Amino acid sequence: MSFTLTQGQQAPAFELPATDGKTYTLNDFKDAKVLVVFFTCNHCPFVVGSDEVTRATALKYESQGVRFAGINANSVNTHPDDSFEHMIERMEEQQFPWVYLRDESQETAKAYGALRTPHFYVFDQERKLIYTGRGVDQPRDTSQMQVNDLDRVLHEHLTGQPISVSLTNPIGCNVKWDGKDAHWMPAEACDLV
Repeated sequence: MSFTLTQGQQAPAFELPATDGKTYTLNDFKDAKVLVVFFTCNHCPFVVGSDEVTRATALKYESQGVRFAGINANSVNTHPDDSFEHMIERMEEQQFPWVYLRDESQETAKAYGALRTPHFYVFDQERKLIYTGRGVDQPRDTSQMQVNDLDRVLHEHLTGQPISVSLTNPIGCNVKWDGKDAHWMPAEACDLV
């Protein structure tokens, strides 16, 4: 069952605390020409494996008005490493060029239809969805990477080209839903490294 956002849909509103001590809403990003919302976490090997490529992409397009918002919705009951405290530690250690938000209730992840970590959503200036799916084709080991979909979409959009591929399957660990409600995708075993 697919419940993720589809092309042209508006970005769902949110109000979430960040590791920098502030609370952010969708409106806090209103000046961004493009907004990349991505569901991520602290431990998943697909996140950890591709974080530096995501960082490079964020920095590459920062001067063109692209902003990134990372959201961790994983249940701490399923994975204690995904606690807000660990998020703060990770940001202090890594200094990623995005805000790192905590979706404790998982309502934002459900509104977006987040399937995996990482799962990317790219919105245009009107906050309409222009791309959703994977960041790269080999997120666990980017030395094997042949396709960087996130970079491609941002380049195409910012240079006025049509988006050649607007939907891909996200590659990563399933979002860890609290209580593993059957309505949402069950948390498969994510081999931890």
